[in-house]
Amino acid sequence: METAFKEYLTKNNYSGFDLKAILFDMDGVLYDSMKWHAKSWNEVMTEFNLNSTPDEFYLYEGMVGHKTINHVINREKGRDATDLEKEAIYKRKTELFNQYNNGDLIPYAYDFAKKVSDEGLTCVVVTGSGQGALIDKLDNGFPGLFQKSLMVTAYDVKHGKPHPEPYLMGLEKAGHLKPNQAIVVENAPRGVEAAVAAGIFTIAVNTGPLNNKILADAGANIVLSSMEALYNNWEAYYRIIKG
Repeated sequence: METAFKEYLTKNNYSGFDLKAILFDMDGVLYDSMKWHAKSWNEVMTEFNLNSTPDEFYLYEGMVGHKTINHVINREKGRDATDLEKEAIYKRKTELFNQYNNGDLIPYAYDFAKKVSDEGLTCVVVTGSGQGALIDKLDNGFPGLFQKSLMVTAYDVKHGKPHPEPYLMGLEKAGHLKPNQAIVVENAPRGVEAAVAAGIFTIAVNTGPLNNKILADAGANIVLSSMEALYNNWEAYYRIIKG
């Protein structure tokens, strides 16, 4: 356990952590919504005569919607998606997602966010999502824990995950922090890649169907099976971080 933290510090030439914030992905970390995203993406691709599988969209999670659409059309039709295709497919995908999504939280997500907030750490959402229905409900599911001024969404960035821009912006919004002053909690390989590229220690919680190795290969410093596991391990992690 301690090795992962030491290896991060050595690799990045830090003498220690100065933890100020936790940067949370949203879908699959805070909300149990990825299954509905995957179902909606798969169905809309079928409607537009594009082959896909639900599980593949867990691999693309964190990418902004138009890039996901472009990726599938490029693969299936050998060309880039047109602006009209991007608009039509994403509009329909949003309709399906809003129809299916029930707003359930990931078990222990609230408990963990409340714990670190009570410890004085700033909670920041960094999501590739543009789904306003979920973003607007954060204060209901996580009352007082996430301020809108401390959220990074698809509307805020030019480059979505796996580009580091979303997490670099998260550091800025959290108070112009350095990478060793934050920890990222992610569940998707593209999000892990973004956080690692931003130089931040990254804990992956595998709440979907992907093999743990995919998250480890993406660069996660620690891979856990659930938010409950993170909640239960946090006191030990925090002691190590504080030195």
